[in-house]
Amino acid sequence: MLPVQKNDRLDVHIHDLTHEGAGVARVDGYTLFVPNALPGETVEIVVTKTNKQYGFARLLDVKEASADRVEPPCPIFYQCGGCQLQHFSYDGQLRQKRDRVVDALKRLGQFDVPVHETIGMPEPWRYRNKAQVPFKDEAGRLVAGFYRPRSHDIVEMKECLIQDERNDEAVQVVRDVLAAHGVPAYDEKTGRGVIRHVMARYGYHSGELMIVLITKTTKIKGVNEIVADILKRLPDVTSIMQNINPDKTNVILGSTNKLLYGHETIEDKIGGLTFTISPHSFFQVNPVQTEKLYGKALEYAQLTGTEQVVDAYCGIGTISLFLARKAAHVYGVEVVPEAIEDAKQNALVNEIDNVTYACGAAEDVLPQWKQDGINPDVIVVDPPRKGCAESFLETMVEMAPKRIVYVSCNVATQARDMRYLADRGYRLVEVTPVDMFPHTAHVETVAWLEKSS
Repeated sequence: MLPVQKNDRLDVHIHDLTHEGAGVARVDGYTLFVPNALPGETVEIVVTKTNKQYGFARLLDVKEASADRVEPPCPIFYQCGGCQLQHFSYDGQLRQKRDRVVDALKRLGQFDVPVHETIGMPEPWRYRNKAQVPFKDEAGRLVAGFYRPRSHDIVEMKECLIQDERNDEAVQVVRDVLAAHGVPAYDEKTGRGVIRHVMARYGYHSGELMIVLITKTTKIKGVNEIVADILKRLPDVTSIMQNINPDKTNVILGSTNKLLYGHETIEDKIGGLTFTISPHSFFQVNPVQTEKLYGKALEYAQLTGTEQVVDAYCGIGTISLFLARKAAHVYGVEVVPEAIEDAKQNALVNEIDNVTYACGAAEDVLPQWKQDGINPDVIVVDPPRKGCAESFLETMVEMAPKRIVYVSCNVATQARDMRYLADRGYRLVEVTPVDMFPHTAHVETVAWLEKSS
C-alpha cells in the first residue's frame, strides 16, 4: 500500500529539484514530483498520478515560500513548457545548478572535488539564437506556440523571453503570411496539412537571419508569393529554406532541404572564429555562454602549442578550431556526415590547417588512429546526453592521454563515465558548471581529469 493515493491533498516540504525543474517532496519515503515548487518551500498539493516508486502532484498553494521565489515575467510561463525556472531568482538558479552538480558527482561518481560557482550571464534573457516553433489550426486560425508540458497541446505564443527578438518577429511574420495564404497546419492525428514548424536562426555577431519552413509536403501552394510577402515584412532576411519532413515522427527536421530565397547557409562567430550554419547544423544556441564554455575547456586543456589533441564528438568543429589555435594538431571525429563536411568547411573559412576530421563513431575511429600512431596528449569529449560508450572510454584509457577534458550536458552520465576513468588511472581535478540555458533546468559542466603519475 502506497503512503499516498491519487487525488490526496496534503502539505509537503520541497527538498530539491529534478533535472527537469520539478520540486521533489517525500511522504514516508515515497517521492512526489511537483512542478513549479521550489527547494525549501512548504506547499499544498494534490496527487495526480502514482507509480510504484514515485508519483506526480499539482501545486495548489505555496504555504511557506522560498526567498528565491519571484514573479515570472512571461504571461504564459505556467502553461508553456519552453522553460521551467522563471519563478526562481537567477542567483537561486545558479546556486541550485551547482548543488545538483555537486550531488551527482558525490552520489553517482563518489567524487569530492572542487566545483566552482556556476558561470552565469549578466543578462540572462533573449539569449537563444534559434527558435523551432510548431503550428496548429485552432478554430479556423493558424496558431504558433510551444507544447504544454507532457502533451502535444500547443500554447499560443506571441513572444518568448529567452528567444532573440528577431526570431520572435520572424516566427510571427511567417505565421501571419502563411495564415493570409491559407496554408494549413500539419495535423499529426490525421497526417494531413502542410506546415509543421518554423525555424528561425539568427547570427548573434553576423546579424544574418535564416527562416526554415518545415513542411509535410514537397509543394507549398503559392510559395513564390509567400516568400515575396515574407521579404516585404522582413527585408533583411539572408536565407529562406524549405525542409521537407513527410514522416509521422516527433523529429522536427526531415532529410531534404530546398532553397527558396538567398543563401543555403548563414554565418556566425564564436571567439573570433567564423562558422557556416545550415538548417541541420548543430550550433550552440547561446553564443555568449558558448565562448565561456569553450574558454573553460581550453583552460583545462592547458595547451602550449606542442600537443596532439583529439576532439571526440566534434560536431561542426566549434571546439576543434578553438583548440587548434593553441595545439600542434587536432583530430576531430563525429558520426554525422553532414557535420563533418561543415567542420571541414569551417576549417577552410578560418584558414586553419592543423586539423584532421574523420566521420564515424568515436569508439571505432580512435582505435584506428591509435594503430596509425596518433597518440594524443589531450582528449576533449562533448558527448550527447547518454554519455560515452564504454568501448570509447576503454579506448581513451588505452590511448593514455595526459589530460581529458569532459564537457557534458548531463552531469549524471558524466559522473558515471568519470568514475570509470578514475578507476583506471585518472584523477578528477575540478569541475565548472556553465549556465548555457538560463530559466531552464539544464546545466552544462566542464571537467578536468589528469592521468595519475
